[in-house]
Parts: sequence; structure tokens; C-alpha cells
Amino acid sequence: MIKQLVKSVLLSLLVLAGAAKASEGGLAWDKFPAEKMTDDASLQHGAKLFVNYCLNCHSAAYLRYNRLADIGLTEEQIKGNLLFSGGKVGDTMKVALDGKQAKEWFGATPPDLSVIARSRSAAGQGSGADYLYTYLRTYYRDESKPTGWNNLAFPNVGMPHVLWELQGERRPLFEKKTEHGRDVEVFTGRWEVTKPGALDARAYDNAVADLVAFLQWAGEPMQKSRVKLGVWVMLFLAVFSVIAWRLNAAYWKDIK
Repeated sequence: MIKQLVKSVLLSLLVLAGAAKASEGGLAWDKFPAEKMTDDASLQHGAKLFVNYCLNCHSAAYLRYNRLADIGLTEEQIKGNLLFSGGKVGDTMKVALDGKQAKEWFGATPPDLSVIARSRSAAGQGSGADYLYTYLRTYYRDESKPTGWNNLAFPNVGMPHVLWELQGERRPLFEKKTEHGRDVEVFTGRWEVTKPGALDARAYDNAVADLVAFLQWAGEPMQKSRVKLGVWVMLFLAVFSVIAWRLNAAYWKDIK
């Protein structure tokens, strides 16, 4: 189990390090809306997106379905809406895809996503959540690639755009600039929609934020409880500090 966890962490770091290297001097990562982490409705929607669009290839083998109760889902809701493999609620979120076949089809085994959002970028641009939030929103059609897709945050990515039906098809708009004596094309920050998706741009960004929030939560399901406990610990220490200060004053008051 520990060996598998280490392997998963290393795969996640390799994905993010590759993305960081690809983005050096290029696309700046957008800031993930962290307030999503405290919204159970967003986390539930993210779980639904993960199961429907990601779990076909990527597992989250260190998260059990019954942990979704921590974000407000009942066992009946988990069984009816998120558990399609016929397994048990206590099972881990594993994928049926064979690793060897995946490597043949995609060129590499899709990494486990249990901790990928909590991995930090090597480039220092932001967190793993910032990268994922940018990455899932910067796909575009590129017929020169085997999958028919490319990505601004991770050029020449091997993963196709699994959310394209929601986002639609777009192409990035570039402008020519001269940098260090060379003519280069720089992304303008604007896109041209070539085929609308089921969601408009704002709704799609919100859906991606929900998905990334779930991936961030999956890396440490106890983080909400930890934060709450931390607040109580800090309050206790503050009160105890006052008591200790007054006890110290009372102890030394007759000593000169």
C-alpha cells in the first residue's frame, strides 16, 4: 500500500513538473477559486464530474466511496449516483482500465488522481490546484495531434479533452511579437469559439472549479475537520496563555 502511494505521488509530481516546465516563460496559471473548498454543493458536483468524466481512465485509489459522506452525501446517493461498477460503498475509487492497455493506447499509464491536486508545481507559479484549473480550461482543437487536441498549459499533452462536450471547441488567438530578436507568437488571452458546448464559458469555468475542488479535497478528506480543530486549538492556547500569564504574575508578586 505504501509502495503504491509513493508511486502515485511520484506520477503526480512528474505530471505537474512536466506541465511546469512546459509553461516556463509561457502561459501564466489562473488562480483556483479556493472558496469552493468550503462549499459542499461544489464538492458534490465535482465528485459527480470526476466519476462521469475522469474515473474511466484515472483512479483515485486512496479514496473510498464512503468518504463522500464527509461532503454531505448519503449512502443511498452514493450508490445511486456515483457507484456504477456494482461494487460496495466501502470500496476504493479504482478504474477498470488495464494499465498495460492504457500504456499502449495513450503512451503512458494515466496517473492516479488521489493526490495530484495537492502536488506543488516545480516552477513556483502556484499550486497544483491552480495548474489543474488552468489546464482543464485551455484545451483546443489541433488535428496535427494523435488525439485531435492540444493544450496551452501543457503543450503536446497526450490526454484528450474529456470535457469537450461541456466546453465545446475553441481555438486560441495569438499575436506576433519580437522577443530577444526573434518573432514569436504570444497568446492574447482570447479565444474563438468554433463549436459551442453544453455550457457557456462562465458555467464551464464554474464546473471545472468544482472538479478541481473535489480533487483537492480527495487528497486530504480530513482537511475541513483539521481546519476546524485547528481553530479550537488556537482558541484554547490563547485562553491558556492568559491564564498562564496571570498565574505567573500571582506567583511572583511577593518576590522582589
